Amino acid sequence: MKLGFHVIPRVSNVVPESCLLIAVGLLVGGIIKAIGEKAPVLDSQLFFFYLLPPIILDAGYFLPIQSFMENMGTILVFAVVGTLWNAFFVGGMMYAVCQLEGTYLGSVDLLSCLLFGSIISAVDPVAVLAVFEEIHINELLHILVFGESLLNDAVTVVLYHLFVEFVHVGTVTVGDALLGVICFFVVSLGGVMVGAIYGILGAFTSRFTSHTRVIEPLFVFLYSYMAYLSAEVFHLSGIMSLIACGVMMRPYVEANISHKSYTTIKYFLKMWSSVSETLIFIFLGVSTVAGRHAWNWTFVVLTVVLCLVSRVLGVIGLTYIINKFRIVKLTKKDQFIVAYGGLRGAIAFSLGYLLKDHKMKEMFLTAIITVIFFTVFVQGMTIRPLVDLLEVKKKKESKPSINEEIHTQFLDHLLTGIEDVCGHYGHHHWKDKLNRFNKMYVKKWLIAGERSTEPQLISFYNKMEMKQAIMLVESGSSAKLPSALPSVSMQNIQPRGRGRVKPRISKGREEEIRKVLRANLQNARQRLRSYSRHDLMIDPFEDNVSEIHFRKQRVQMERRMSHYLTVPANRQEAPPVRRVHFESDHQVYHSGDDEKSVPSVHVDQHTPSSPDTVTLLAESSPKPNQKSAKRGDTDLREHAPDNQEEQDQLKLSRCLSDPGPNKGEDEDSTFLS
Repeated sequence: MKLGFHVIPRVSNVVPESCLLIAVGLLVGGIIKAIGEKAPVLDSQLFFFYLLPPIILDAGYFLPIQSFMENMGTILVFAVVGTLWNAFFVGGMMYAVCQLEGTYLGSVDLLSCLLFGSIISAVDPVAVLAVFEEIHINELLHILVFGESLLNDAVTVVLYHLFVEFVHVGTVTVGDALLGVICFFVVSLGGVMVGAIYGILGAFTSRFTSHTRVIEPLFVFLYSYMAYLSAEVFHLSGIMSLIACGVMMRPYVEANISHKSYTTIKYFLKMWSSVSETLIFIFLGVSTVAGRHAWNWTFVVLTVVLCLVSRVLGVIGLTYIINKFRIVKLTKKDQFIVAYGGLRGAIAFSLGYLLKDHKMKEMFLTAIITVIFFTVFVQGMTIRPLVDLLEVKKKKESKPSINEEIHTQFLDHLLTGIEDVCGHYGHHHWKDKLNRFNKMYVKKWLIAGERSTEPQLISFYNKMEMKQAIMLVESGSSAKLPSALPSVSMQNIQPRGRGRVKPRISKGREEEIRKVLRANLQNARQRLRSYSRHDLMIDPFEDNVSEIHFRKQRVQMERRMSHYLTVPANRQEAPPVRRVHFESDHQVYHSGDDEKSVPSVHVDQHTPSSPDTVTLLAESSPKPNQKSAKRGDTDLREHAPDNQEEQDQLKLSRCLSDPGPNKGEDEDSTFLS
């Protein structure tokens, strides 16, 4: 069925996959009930311990951490304040409706209504993933709705357990309310800490798996599931623990494990989460048919209406406050998609199923299933046409180019510097501090080998160089080894045959090639100037050093380019000797001097005795003895030296890398400044 759904585009463009799975569950449940057998029901223990963790781990491990952290404030407001608003608004309004005559709901008290509001208020991450991944919404809206569905777990768990206890006790005091607030922070922050501890343990363990690559994926699944179970044992947020474990573990584990292990983790998680999602929606359909229901039109219809109204009012009110602090404002279209995408799912059903001895359990389950079906079928099927109708920006299918990534990182560094200079400690400042702490301390402990100290670009370049060298050794290709053979020109390399020849190279020779590659790779040298935002003094020594380094690199580059561009492929004769004359051997030129005082080198093609004679002329201000100096220089060029000592001195100044300018070029072209 899943294969046919993805193969037939007409079905997948109209109906979400979750709707079809629920329909299949309804069909299977009806068949089981028709033959007189007892249909299985979605047990809460089965859901929370076996079906939910793979979906949350897949979402947390591959979470786009950059966009998530950039919108952390907005997500927390929607997840915490928005969930509290929905729970108390729905619970309070339902209690007011139940007190009306004619509804036959007078036995429902306030605490029971608030308990029902805490169950039905939370956005379900499984339903959001199932719908939003199919419509390909842009990354901002996706991370807002999905991040809210992940982080509201702590609020839902705390409210659920509090109101369950309050229902049994029957009274609520101010101290109980304060304990509830403290319990919220303990549950949320405790879950994050448990997940972070297990994530660090998993990353540290991956340092020592280089000799046993087979078990590398096992540690990722093992530590993640242990984090979830440990949080649930202490009644903490298991979802937040699993997310924290995946986010903490991923960058360090991927730096240690092999590419095959990474591929195994990726596709196994995708397969595992897909199977769990399929079983959850099928079980929802089967449980709808097999379970007992208590239908009340007033309660059910008002539940659906109040869920929609509370969601819309909460999003509009919170967005009005959030936009005052956001640089990129949330538009009316964005607010509509966020409000319309608040789907409910199996978490609400499982929490309602956990109510063992509650007298309103059957009516609550009936209303919860109705809300789930309405949000999944009606909102899930109509959100795609609404996105197309409103022309909401969709997700880019292609990956960002290198140019975009470089400019994005450049803007991040620029904003970090601006915040430091202005004294404003924004999220760019704290992000830079966290990256520095990670690079200086954490990577050294959690990443094995030299990969913990080298930059990411150099690490990627190192891998590409090694891969290209190994492919060259194995295939016998005629491609040039970059950085390993700088003196070999591509014009002098000619393939001898069309066939594939595998040279016999010993292990020692192969290791020598690897060492040559490592030695010739570029080493990134970072020079950080110490400065204060109150005193921006420039160190002249650092400027001189950088200027000298730049001049050396420029000279080397010009020599290499002139060698590759002007030297013929098959040169049989040695290049002619070029004689150089200098006016003064003890003149020192500074960068601050006048441009006219800087010497230039010219080639004199009109000298009959030596066509390749090079003369250094000082272009300074006119002096009385300038004509005599020029006349003396002309005499030196006309009379070549005869004795052996002068010839030896001239040999020291020969430049064998360039045969000189061609005849068609300008005579007085400056090739070195």
